[in-house]
Amino acid sequence: MPYARVALLSPPYATLTYSLPPFFPEEFWRAGLRVAIPLGKGRSLALRAAVLLEVRETADVPSGVVCKEVFWPLETEPLLPADLLRLVADLALRQGVEPGHVLGHVLPQGLRSTGVRLRRLGDRAETLALRDLRQARKERLAELAAELLAGTARLLPRCADAASEEYCHLRVEPPWPVRPGAKRQIAILEFLHARGPVSRRRLLREQKDAAPALVALLRAGHVAIVRGDMEGEEPGASLLAPAPERVCLNADQQAALGALTAALDAESAQNRLLYGVTGSGKTAVYLELAERALARGRSVLLLAPEVALALKLRRDAARALPDVPHILYHGYQSPGRREAAFRALAESTRPCLVVGTRSALFLPVPQLGCIILDEEHDASFKQEEGLSYQAREVAWFRMRGARGLLVLGSATPDLKTFHAASSGRLPVLRLAERVGGRPLPPVELVDISASPRLFPDQDAAPAAGILASQCEAALSETLARGEQAVVLLNRRGYAPLMYCLSCGKTQRCPHCDIGLTYHKGLERLVCHYCGYSRPFPSPCDQCRGMEFLPLGEGTERLAERLSVIAGQPVLRLDRDSTRRPGRMEEILEAFARRESPILVGTQMLSKGHHFPQVTLAIVADGDLGLNLPDYRAAERTFQLLVQSAGRAGRGEKPGRVLIQTRATNHYCWQYVQNADYEGFYAAELALREKRRYPPFVRLGLLRLSYAADEPRGGAALGELASALRAQAAKLGVAMLGPAPAPLGLLRGRKRFQCLLKAEAWPPVRELYFFAKSRNPPFLRLSLDLDPVNML
Repeated sequence: MPYARVALLSPPYATLTYSLPPFFPEEFWRAGLRVAIPLGKGRSLALRAAVLLEVRETADVPSGVVCKEVFWPLETEPLLPADLLRLVADLALRQGVEPGHVLGHVLPQGLRSTGVRLRRLGDRAETLALRDLRQARKERLAELAAELLAGTARLLPRCADAASEEYCHLRVEPPWPVRPGAKRQIAILEFLHARGPVSRRRLLREQKDAAPALVALLRAGHVAIVRGDMEGEEPGASLLAPAPERVCLNADQQAALGALTAALDAESAQNRLLYGVTGSGKTAVYLELAERALARGRSVLLLAPEVALALKLRRDAARALPDVPHILYHGYQSPGRREAAFRALAESTRPCLVVGTRSALFLPVPQLGCIILDEEHDASFKQEEGLSYQAREVAWFRMRGARGLLVLGSATPDLKTFHAASSGRLPVLRLAERVGGRPLPPVELVDISASPRLFPDQDAAPAAGILASQCEAALSETLARGEQAVVLLNRRGYAPLMYCLSCGKTQRCPHCDIGLTYHKGLERLVCHYCGYSRPFPSPCDQCRGMEFLPLGEGTERLAERLSVIAGQPVLRLDRDSTRRPGRMEEILEAFARRESPILVGTQMLSKGHHFPQVTLAIVADGDLGLNLPDYRAAERTFQLLVQSAGRAGRGEKPGRVLIQTRATNHYCWQYVQNADYEGFYAAELALREKRRYPPFVRLGLLRLSYAADEPRGGAALGELASALRAQAAKLGVAMLGPAPAPLGLLRGRKRFQCLLKAEAWPPVRELYFFAKSRNPPFLRLSLDLDPVNML
């Protein structure tokens, strides 16, 4: 009797051994096939989805243990190819998790369920769900299996349920255009604003008695219902400005393309860094390279760190390569759309171009030969929640197995990437000048150290606006010339803190040790970490007073102030203003059509966008990221500011960049002013070597947490810490902590962390497994290798 090792696709994500049913020949069962397995016993027995990892002749189980039997296949041909299974196994080993944990986080939702149906054809046509088969006798199951193998029956994807397939989309922006007493309607609008499009079934399940209110919102046009698996263009994609005409490459671009083509034609895996200043035409090189790869019968993955940039790249690709099949894939698409894309790629043998974000790395792309990571330095390429992975490493693993080409593109490469290039391990191709020979805009520092404080004490006067008079004057001059400006402030909301004038306390989240941010349009105080919110105005949670002062400035408040200077509403691009599907594209297109002279935004605004009429870029608070408790703080600030400066002067008119700072003597600024990446790299690398940070060591972050009301938490943490220190010394791992995390209380849990430094990864993982073997259930542990977020 053959046995199978299967990976469960839902918690506890275990890898289990099952016997295989006799109704199907042994050769039918192949790695990558999804199957339905019985789990539990008695009344709790249920069918769960799993992926078959391997078939064995013997069961690796204790003597006397009888294995349960796989119940039924969920497909007749494996959806997961061998190269994807190898990637899953490698990532599971690297992160210290089960393969099912990896698959459970990267597969589309529909592929993690057992919702398939068996359709019998011919004279006795009928459709049977798996629950119908569970009641069948063995003889009946054997008969149905024979029909499935003979092709007189087939497996269908889960039945389309109208309530599950219809997605509710917002069509309005806050403040909500409903009467104040319509509380259920307001609750629905706020739910959709916070969660994005959700299925009608989920909305009605989580918002009790909401059906009449939903009907009223639909009739008023404030909410729309769209089929989640509809084919066609992404919402809002048609609103984007047309892609520029295809242009002839200049000499530097041609040289880079030639070198990349030669690497593509090599017989072994290759990687290259395309290092080019902002506006140097890296996208044109990507698309030419994609065309050559496809002509050679090899598929291409073109990845961007954010959805906005992915949409732009897809538009550019559709214009440059109109006859090439291409697929867009990102995490904000509906489950139905993502599942359809996954199935289409799994069943296809034709080379294609896939444009997407990091989650597209786990697609079964046929004959994959090239992966391109645009803006490779961006922190969004690191996945942290649920399943931790770095997109660069996953991409290189795939290309190493496929003997393909990995291209990393950036104007400000990740310091570790450039260190690999400087050490000769990663060949570099350079684009040193902007297309057309346009100069980079001059960068000026604006000293605001003497400006009124944004966070006054109780007796201080209200804070002034965040922009200095010099910046406001430059804005007025720019508008007077009929030109456009972008203003970057990497802090959303109206005011970061709400200050009670009665007791002198700021309003804080009850679940996190975080101040609540005021969102004027929503008329709510919101925690940006756990999502808790409450109406504003509402009584102070300390003294029940009702007199407040908003402290500081976010993008919402800045846009309100700048509308006075502009004499008209200005546009705002941040996570809050782009929650409605298609809204991001509407804002970018409106700015491209010059409907507003100023665009205010967070870091979403800093890279990839091309607005020829923008001649002024202002960074309202250049110091915002410099003082974070993160060894990458200076690097991330440098990258953000150089990318932001690159938004100005991309057309025929020269540009100008103003950066406000209170620390004009920080070493970062001289390199930002000259867009001198290599100078910054040398200075930062020297500091990293002195302090023993990557790339000179391997760095891991062990996160520990327990519920704030858990009385045993402190003692258990102390015991585990003592054991960890002794074990770390044996393994040669330098361990700092455990110390309270910078965000010490989050979502009702007290958080601590240990910084682990070692010469290689295995000792770090071994210390993590040691910790897992000793921690009690109420103490939660996770390991982040090469952490990006140190908070």
